[in-house]
Amino acid sequence: MEKFKAFLRRKDIEISIKRYGINALGAMAQGLFCSLLIGTIINTLGTQFHISFLTTAVATVNDTQYTVGSLASAMSGPAMAVAIGYALHCPPLVLFSLITVGFASNALGGAGGPLAVLFVAIFASEIGKAVSKETKIDILVTPLVTIGVGVALSAWWAPALGSAAMKVGNIIMWATNLQPFLMGILVSVFVGIALTLPISSAAICAALGLTGLAGGAAVAGCCAQMVGFAVMSFRENKWGGLVSQGIGTSMLQMGNIVKNPRIWISPILTSAITGPLATCLFKLQMNGTPVSSGMGTCGFVGQIGVYTGWMNDIAAGTKTAVTGWDWAGLLLISFILPAILCPLINMFIRKLGWVKDGDMTLA
Repeated sequence: MEKFKAFLRRKDIEISIKRYGINALGAMAQGLFCSLLIGTIINTLGTQFHISFLTTAVATVNDTQYTVGSLASAMSGPAMAVAIGYALHCPPLVLFSLITVGFASNALGGAGGPLAVLFVAIFASEIGKAVSKETKIDILVTPLVTIGVGVALSAWWAPALGSAAMKVGNIIMWATNLQPFLMGILVSVFVGIALTLPISSAAICAALGLTGLAGGAAVAGCCAQMVGFAVMSFRENKWGGLVSQGIGTSMLQMGNIVKNPRIWISPILTSAITGPLATCLFKLQMNGTPVSSGMGTCGFVGQIGVYTGWMNDIAAGTKTAVTGWDWAGLLLISFILPAILCPLINMFIRKLGWVKDGDMTLA
């Protein structure tokens, strides 16, 4: 057993929740952002602003035409797998082999492909690391083992994992449509909490395919955390903190939350208010890419996703036009209400003596 543990240490194989549930999951979201999400944004910009070089096909593969944006989106599987491998400290031959693994697991996982990529890429990465540089023909053995294991697991696991992820997502979306008030609170609160924790709310939403009203509630929860923390900590962090948290990430407050968990009360309560407002009053739906549901105001991706969904619905004939009520709901849920409610709630928390000056100062 000691020899095996020493082997794992030498290979930097760490079987832990932090390595897989935080590092790998967070990296997967970055891979999604740099492929599917950025591709969607490029296509939206090209279509809405009539930028010809963004809407013109630049490649044709098997009679399918690809624009710059669609090429980026098509690479989401490989991008996620390589990002996961990078987070797991894979050596070069393993890392490059994960391109094939990511493509296979994402394609075979269907709509729930991101979850399949997460599991398959982790296993393929660790097995690839285990055999790396153990033979004199490493350049053949490591890619063969990594790709062989990855593709085999993709064929075995990916369809079931993808199907399971989509079923869970569909249940959440069905329940949100059935009980928009209660589920608006639950989805908003839990996805918002996931965004601030050192895990990836974007990857979770992508894996579950969370769209529709549930996606709108997820956007509300993320915005409540990001804008809420940014505005209520303004006295400590000024403009730099406003920008880094408001369009960056509220995860920056995680260290302060560990020191004083009560600073988290205001953003969580805010998300519990804005979530049902999004689902019941404004009927805010995220019908863009599911990963956008978990991004909030990070680079305004959540808002771009909602807008993209509007355009998709209009093109499909399920929506006639974007109304003033649509814009009011998006602005109020994303920016205005979190900026008002969170500091207001925090004022009462301060009066109770639970939060004091300096508790939210960023290092």
